[in-house]
Amino acid sequence: MSKEPNHQLAAVMAEAGVSNKGLAKRVRDTAQRHGEYLGTTHIAVQRWLNGGGIQHRTAVFMAEALGDKLGRKVSPEDLGLPGARPVPVNEVGISYATSLTEALNTLDSLTHQRPEDGPADGSPLPDGDVHSAALSWLVSRPDGLPTDAPATRRVGMRDVAAIRTAAGFFMQLDFQFGGGHAHKAFRHYFREDVLPLLGAGFSAKAGEALFYAASEMSQLLAWTAYDSGNHALSSRYMVSTLRLTQASGDRMMGARILTNMSHQANYLGRATRAVVLARASVEGGRNHATPRAMALFSAHEARALSTAQDHKGAARAMGEAERFFERADSADDPEWLSYMDEAELFGEFCHCFRDLGQGPEAVRFAERAVALTDPKYARTLGFCRMVLAQSQLLNGELEAAVATAGLAVEEGDALQSARFQRYVGDFQRAVSTHVNNPAVQQFNEQLRNAVARLDQE
Repeated sequence: MSKEPNHQLAAVMAEAGVSNKGLAKRVRDTAQRHGEYLGTTHIAVQRWLNGGGIQHRTAVFMAEALGDKLGRKVSPEDLGLPGARPVPVNEVGISYATSLTEALNTLDSLTHQRPEDGPADGSPLPDGDVHSAALSWLVSRPDGLPTDAPATRRVGMRDVAAIRTAAGFFMQLDFQFGGGHAHKAFRHYFREDVLPLLGAGFSAKAGEALFYAASEMSQLLAWTAYDSGNHALSSRYMVSTLRLTQASGDRMMGARILTNMSHQANYLGRATRAVVLARASVEGGRNHATPRAMALFSAHEARALSTAQDHKGAARAMGEAERFFERADSADDPEWLSYMDEAELFGEFCHCFRDLGQGPEAVRFAERAVALTDPKYARTLGFCRMVLAQSQLLNGELEAAVATAGLAVEEGDALQSARFQRYVGDFQRAVSTHVNNPAVQQFNEQLRNAVARLDQE
């Protein structure tokens, strides 16, 4: 997977007397003059110098920027970029990348987009693009890591350990305070401290560990964008991260990404899409993933089938998840899977029974999930309490349901999650027919106060 350094670009940059950072700024400024936004950084410039691919419009802006500096016309061909492929800005990250370089360029661009700038509950990628990405990954072969890439820096296991430590820190922030809490710092860290290492030099062992850690961080960016409510941005991160897992052949992480994509589709009510992605996850992880991971993948297949009102299929998938989970301790799991415990499994099942309209079973599993969930997973605990409240409502237990929902809201930490806010909003609408009930009135007042406190923090 070796690439030839772009000597033509290096020569023109030297003639113009610009550094990587200087050229990146000039490219951004040129694009802005044309009414377009680019997230070009010195990292992208270095990838182009190393022979990486570039989008057509970016190449045009770079040629114009260097031409302005030199006082003469410069074309993309003069920069050694005759085959730059045109890709509309609004289509970046939609398709499954044809190369690792393209995937890295896309991820670099995505890190310049803020979740809060997108429409809340905006549409994710079209079904055709998502299904194509899932199929491309399922039939893919590992790229092979670019261990022969020309680079002045060597990456070691100490660098990988630092990334894993940071990933754990950001994951805990996400679990406890919601996806929007530290997204800006997270994006900056991934762009400035992780992506540059993927173009550096490394041994086969360090490279495999590096790409594994980078995929974990990239999927966290996808998840936090999802939790913030920007589904279009989240979908692009997920597809690009799925492509990243192909580089080292990390099938278990790739299957996890497909599970996350199914989770998102299910949340948005796209049951057919959720089922397809969940089944791709199960099949892609089979013979590659640990029993604990397979339990997670099967549980999400059950969730998707429950949304589709396939009672028989959902029961089968839940049974498979239980059987996999019974063998969960028989293999060494990656650290990212540590949250998949009994409480998490029961939490998935209570969602299933709620969506299937089976109130008693939903209450039973939700109560067990609430009792077993570690309080450090504040958002997960909030979700389980809200599902318990919805399940109690299914059983006609209005006052118990309102009390449970009130406890979930009172905890407060999960309120920064757009997904948790929707759970609460759905419950509030469900009890709106009892607006004169004192318990419901008290809950509505409690919710208003909780939101007001959040706005003041």
